[in-house]
Amino acid sequence: MERNYAIDFIKFFAIFAVVVIHTFPLDSQIGLFILDNLSRFAVPFFFAASGYLFGIKIVYTSESVVYFKKYVIKIVKIYVCWLIFYTIYDVLVIYLSDSNVNQKLIKYFDEFTMLNLLYYGKGTSGYQLWFLTSLIWSIIIVFIFFRLKKINVLLTLCFISNLIGLFGQSYSMFYKIPLSTRDAIFFGLFYTTLGFCFAFHSQFMKPLKINKNIYLYLFFVFSVLQVMEGYILEKILSGSHGEYFLSTIFLTVFLFSFALNNKQLGKGLFLTKIGSNALGIYIIHVFFIKIIDLGLNILELKNITENLVWTQLYTLFIFVISYVAYSFLQYLKQAFRG
Repeated sequence: MERNYAIDFIKFFAIFAVVVIHTFPLDSQIGLFILDNLSRFAVPFFFAASGYLFGIKIVYTSESVVYFKKYVIKIVKIYVCWLIFYTIYDVLVIYLSDSNVNQKLIKYFDEFTMLNLLYYGKGTSGYQLWFLTSLIWSIIIVFIFFRLKKINVLLTLCFISNLIGLFGQSYSMFYKIPLSTRDAIFFGLFYTTLGFCFAFHSQFMKPLKINKNIYLYLFFVFSVLQVMEGYILEKILSGSHGEYFLSTIFLTVFLFSFALNNKQLGKGLFLTKIGSNALGIYIIHVFFIKIIDLGLNILELKNITENLVWTQLYTLFIFVISYVAYSFLQYLKQAFRG
């Protein structure tokens, strides 16, 4: 099947958006609030892209079970490796603290519950690892419904659960769900299933004659609406700052539709190459954030983070060093295999 370069091209902007979310302080400044909300397209796009690429591999093949097992095992290995990595880092930081080490270790490992480790992806300073556990469970559920020939039923069910999940996010001022809804069931499953359905119904969608750029225009429209939605819910209605919104569904649909209708977009560009390594950058960038924050605390330079110029340079540095470090790890991996 023809490679879709546009997905990797858009992944570049999505992974940069993730770094922006994690490095720019979200405070009362309206500019930073807008930037944060605009960046919220990133993770839904990652889930949708994962679901689509998974679907392309299994929908039209007789060896779907083999690929499913291979895919899930791959993600599980990545999760376990980086879970161990961040655990080692956290333990080293605790030992270097030189005070109440045993108590801190006991408190730290109390968070290592089965639910946190196997479902929520929580427990370590690698808070971004939740994406991997959510993706694993989402892919498993999608595959089960695919084999049962009930994928459309699943899309309906997880659409409803995503709407319910809004009440644990940006809509919590209306009714607060006493659960974390940044997980597989309320968040990841819907967007993974959505991407899978793009692959599952690809033959049906081909005859649709719509100007390719219309999808991009609609994405921008709903991006603005997402910012407005976030502002109204948080600033005017005094709600909590959400990580996804009702408008997120529409902007994801239109952005992904744009990618599917512009498959050659980004071909041969360095940005597309970086985008193809988005998962690696996503996993490792938090480590560098932690290292720099630790260094600033030791040097008592934490106030520098309030400077906007510093924040911009800091974001760019985290992005670049994460890409370089992950590329180097891949080089070492290939060297050992060779």
